[in-house]
Amino acid sequence: MTDPYQVFRGSLPDVCPRDATRMVFVGNAGGRCEVFAWDATARRSRQVTDRAGGTAHCAIDADGYVWWFEDDAEGRGRWWYQAFEGGPRLPGLPGAPAGQTRGLAVAPNGTVATAVGDSHGTTVLVGQRGRVARELLRTPTPVRLAGLSATGDLVAVAALPGDDAAVTVLTTDGESTAVLPGPEGPATRLWCLGFSPRHGDRSLLLVQENGHRYVLGTWTPEAGLTTHPWCSFDTEVTARWYPDGRGVLVRQERHGRSLLHRVDLRTRRRTHIPAPAGSLLDAAPRAGGSLHYVWTDTAHPPELRTTDGVALPPAGAATLVPGRHTALWTPTADGPVHTLLSLPEAHGTAAPPPAVFLVHGGPADHDRDAYDATVHSLAASGYAVVRVNYRGSTGYGPDWRRAFTDGIGHTQVRDLVAVRADLVRRRLIAEQAVALWGVSWGGYLVLLALGTQPGLWQAGVAVKPVADWVAAHRSTTPALRALDVRMFGGTPDEVPERYARSSPLTYAADVTEPLFVVGATKDTKCPPGQIRAYLKALDEAGVGHEAMWLDTGHDGYDGAAHVAVLRRSLRFLHTHLPAARRPAGHQRPPARTGGSRSH
Repeated sequence: MTDPYQVFRGSLPDVCPRDATRMVFVGNAGGRCEVFAWDATARRSRQVTDRAGGTAHCAIDADGYVWWFEDDAEGRGRWWYQAFEGGPRLPGLPGAPAGQTRGLAVAPNGTVATAVGDSHGTTVLVGQRGRVARELLRTPTPVRLAGLSATGDLVAVAALPGDDAAVTVLTTDGESTAVLPGPEGPATRLWCLGFSPRHGDRSLLLVQENGHRYVLGTWTPEAGLTTHPWCSFDTEVTARWYPDGRGVLVRQERHGRSLLHRVDLRTRRRTHIPAPAGSLLDAAPRAGGSLHYVWTDTAHPPELRTTDGVALPPAGAATLVPGRHTALWTPTADGPVHTLLSLPEAHGTAAPPPAVFLVHGGPADHDRDAYDATVHSLAASGYAVVRVNYRGSTGYGPDWRRAFTDGIGHTQVRDLVAVRADLVRRRLIAEQAVALWGVSWGGYLVLLALGTQPGLWQAGVAVKPVADWVAAHRSTTPALRALDVRMFGGTPDEVPERYARSSPLTYAADVTEPLFVVGATKDTKCPPGQIRAYLKALDEAGVGHEAMWLDTGHDGYDGAAHVAVLRRSLRFLHTHLPAARRPAGHQRPPARTGGSRSH
């Protein structure tokens, strides 16, 4: 049987609503991500898809049909389905236009809703499984499908959380029922988390940013939008309905770790659910109040766990990450910066080790007390690994996420510089042996830090980065263009000086240390053209660098590409930032190099 979690995506299997022993998940198939069906009773998996480019999206409906999204190298494709036991593959909604998937939902009565995007916007479709669909909504806005009511008569569509129309609810006849929070509503951010699964209950679950906190909310056709200020949280949360629709499971991300809460909105009762220290990459309530979750910490790869005894798919072999893992806070004028630090096994009373700052993407994301194969490889090679939750990171509350006081990118670089100085002062890392490594937005910060703070860093690895904000904006996806406008306060034509000040291209000639840049030829998030322009600028300035090109998109499913980037990056670092020898016989695991500059 294939070991389905050798390439682990950090999410739980999707469970059939009517038969909890039937599940689907994305797992490893010879280095590629593919869809598998799991029979918990027989403890047997079946590979559903087998595609050269891999398959990343899947679902299972109430009748046990397995769904998956077949896309091309540019991410354009359609949904297909098949019986759980196998058989012919069938188009989910025959005749539906191809596009990038922006959500799928199937109601118990077989009603299907899906959203597909292209360069012109988003189309929302609705119909019956296996039948020709009708267009419900066509909008130039990059929205996503956020939910389908259990009765199959209401559809929720979500735009950017800060938009006046952050959430739109329509009937399946195309009638607009609600726009939330609406132009007359308070200026706030709103996230849509889906309809109640209980038949006849058309409650929609929401999270609203309310000043300095996050508050649960609900919407119904009868009562409209209701917030529940008694149930608020100081850091970011996500939530899921319990299968009976009578409770909500809230997963809170706080200071690099996860907390769980059970909330009963009717009785106004909130209960903390004990969970092991570390991160819960996914958590889902099951029938009878049980839980399935994915647990990990920095030293341990993700583990699938359950409280109800239902057999989950087997995970890969557990390999402890070598070294000592801790966390610390660096005081700054704008508040303390939280850092996760992994020190190699050899570190003790000897000289401080060379260090690699592993810079997370996002920017609206954060580093967790969670396993990362790149951390594993670097620590095993003798490097200290530094993961900084700079300003803009999630998990520290709305104020920290909004704190871009020094400008886009420069704020985050300032925090990296402060943490570097603090670790050097504490003799935890070597002052003249510090490198940067980042993917996507993290790769962007690597380029910006090397250009604006030359001499502080001895090497840099930037994978699929933003190198020129103007060129990236003009050739990226509509969703990311909208995010750029919100982040910079306008388009490149309206505020050109802001884009130029934050673009690594502006500082390319100031880079003094060796740099390794990885681009992807089919990347629509961090397009290849702007990376090539940056590399040309390095050439013209005589800056030493290496480049590597992948024939993939931004979020590839090919494990071989990930491993190739890891190995090449480690060779680059060993050349320019020598580290202690790794223990004899130690095996480096493959790394995930995916990332996203989207929120």
